Amino acid sequence: MNENTTGEELSASDLQSGRLSDFAYSSIKEQLARGAYKPGHKLPIRSVAEMLNVGATPAREAINRLVFEGALVMVGPKTVIVPHLDLAALYEVTQMRLALEGLATEKGALRATNDIVDKLLALQEKITRSLDEKRYGDALHDNKEFHFTIYRLCEMSHLLSTIEALWLRVGASFHDLYPEFAEAKYGVHNHLAAIEGLVDKDPSAVRAAMENDIRDGYRRLKKAAQERLKRQ
Repeated sequence: MNENTTGEELSASDLQSGRLSDFAYSSIKEQLARGAYKPGHKLPIRSVAEMLNVGATPAREAINRLVFEGALVMVGPKTVIVPHLDLAALYEVTQMRLALEGLATEKGALRATNDIVDKLLALQEKITRSLDEKRYGDALHDNKEFHFTIYRLCEMSHLLSTIEALWLRVGASFHDLYPEFAEAKYGVHNHLAAIEGLVDKDPSAVRAAMENDIRDGYRRLKKAAQERLKRQ
């Protein structure tokens, strides 16, 4: 037997349920950050449980945690959806991303090895191919890995967890980037500039490229949010 924080004994089933709840939470969280769901997507407990091969209780607990954190929204007694970010939230998240992701980029840039550069080039090749083929979901999936391959170089765990929380909030909204963002190749140019900065061992250039990526994305997301507001 184990004890919880109140000193009460926990059964094996309690521990298993807790682990499954954590697994479900982490899985949904990662999918949200990678843009696996579009804003407005419903997440029924039964569907989540089946998708993750867990019971209803762990799925419910995971969803409730994400509702509490603001990553999901309860719009009915049993209806939970992925929310749109409004203009105020989008602005706040973007300002935080510029500061924190810029910091992580600059702090870690000099740690980029040839293997890291090769990984980023391979990821960017996949992203570009997905954009050309209008597979925007695949592009978003690899886009997160591209960004965090750079951010993880900073080796600052608290900073990274805060950045993860921001992507949890904004990940679904990245769907509003397309098709305009893909056609203009904003992200492609910014990513290639970041890789060039890593090769040149120029942290300021890498930071500028990643911040430009965030700003370019914000302009498109802001436009989409304004258009949505007009339709309401």
